[in-house]
Amino acid sequence: MSAQGENNSVVDSSDEKEETEEKEEKVCELVILDPTALEVDLNHGKIAKLENLECLTQVEGLFLRWNLIKKIENLDMLVTLKELELYDNQLTTIENLDALVNLELLDLSFNRIKTIKGLESLIKLKKLFLVSNKIVKMENLSHLTELEMLELGDNRIRVIENLDGLVNLESLFLGKNKITKISNLDSLKKLKLLSIQSNRVVCLENLDKLESLEELYISHNGIKEIQNLEQNVKIQTLDLAGNRIREIGGLQNLTELEEFWFNDNLLEDYSQLDGLKCATKLKTVYFERNPVQKDVNYRRKIKLALPSLTQIDATLCR
Repeated sequence: MSAQGENNSVVDSSDEKEETEEKEEKVCELVILDPTALEVDLNHGKIAKLENLECLTQVEGLFLRWNLIKKIENLDMLVTLKELELYDNQLTTIENLDALVNLELLDLSFNRIKTIKGLESLIKLKKLFLVSNKIVKMENLSHLTELEMLELGDNRIRVIENLDGLVNLESLFLGKNKITKISNLDSLKKLKLLSIQSNRVVCLENLDKLESLEELYISHNGIKEIQNLEQNVKIQTLDLAGNRIREIGGLQNLTELEEFWFNDNLLEDYSQLDGLKCATKLKTVYFERNPVQKDVNYRRKIKLALPSLTQIDATLCR
């Protein structure tokens, strides 16, 4: 082939690539087929703009996951709405939600939001999902007194703060942030689940007021010692995996404990299992990738020490 022919081939290939990209970026208009629908599912619709929604006089659920929406707008007429999902779009700002006074669930996960704001009128909100955004500060949430679940995982938060008004909160997810200290949780009397995995916490502390706590997930941090859990007597699941702990202690009051996840720590001595003797309801433990696992009798010794077990690591006991 001549040089000229090669050049033409390159140009043609480039043109084809641009045409393909244009087709992939083609967006669709939001069209409502049933104005009386209670739920409207427009997931994966390549929708770029919130519009043409005025006819939805009865809608309670509006689902717009995996679209191309850049702005929250044109929702003022949807006063009946209880659930709004805008998961995985291109939003940068929380705005124009004031009319949605009956909203109970809002999912804005996997967007590009930097600031929590614009939620002032959503006083009936029970579940708020803001996973995987660019949020730096926990703020403008305390007025959400009916909130039961708050999901802020995979953001850029460094400090737990401004949660005092969330008196009905039952589940708080803060995994994969930059938090260095457990703090400012005393007002969360109804909290049953706290997840603070994959952060930078080095000390178990300031949990004594969480007397309703049933599940604590604090794996993959820098904790060296199990401590300060004496008041958390309702804990059923304790996840301490992926830390730097050598000894099992401080659990004598956790008589309701059923699951203890302790894989990827530094446990060398089977005598440390005595720290779980008071957990007579214990059913599941994870100790894999601790030094003790090198023992060929690893499973048998754990079962002998903790006879109530039905599962060791990922395998059921015989």
